Amino acid sequence: SSGCGKSTMAQLLERFYDSSQGRVLLDGQDIRTLNIAWLRSQIGIVSQEPSLILGLSIGENISYGCLPNTFDRTDIIDVAKRAHCHKFIELLPQNYDTLVGVNGAFFSGGQKQRIAIARALFRKPKILILDEATSALDLVEESLNAARQDDPSRTVIVVAHRLSTIQSCDLICVLGPNGRFLESGTHNELMARGDAYYRFVHDHVI
Repeated sequence: SSGCGKSTMAQLLERFYDSSQGRVLLDGQDIRTLNIAWLRSQIGIVSQEPSLILGLSIGENISYGCLPNTFDRTDIIDVAKRAHCHKFIELLPQNYDTLVGVNGAFFSGGQKQRIAIARALFRKPKILILDEATSALDLVEESLNAARQDDPSRTVIVVAHRLSTIQSCDLICVLGPNGRFLESGTHNELMARGDAYYRFVHDHVI
């Protein structure tokens, strides 16, 4: 459900702020004991309303934050193909060299989300968070498939309030009011249990 703290939990994992109670563990270790720069280098996040950096090219937006001598144009194109944004980038006047906004190109919400997914994947994070990144089921599936193809061992966390976007996930965690954990399992397991998730499914149109 909305307003139960799903996005807050994702932000705690990235240490945008620390919890006042309890601990957040990563592989059994309190994340407050980890180097914050290292921790954030291991996590990629795509938000509900991703922003692109005005005045930089599409290629620079995708590779933003990475050292120039650690990659080349083929790496950018490869990740763009996996994020399903290569085709519309190729149609731009200067394709990957096209500047974003301000006398450059402007993009739809879906196009910005695909570029943001490419940017997140480009950093090769061990954890990818899709924080209510889209309400479009096909884009969620594309994102999950791209993340799995890129690194099968990667953990992908999908923060969503629409049940249709999470049915294919390996593990679904259900939160109630005030962020209280209710239950977890696969879609079929939770449906068979007939508890909170089952009621959510029957109260909402999937």
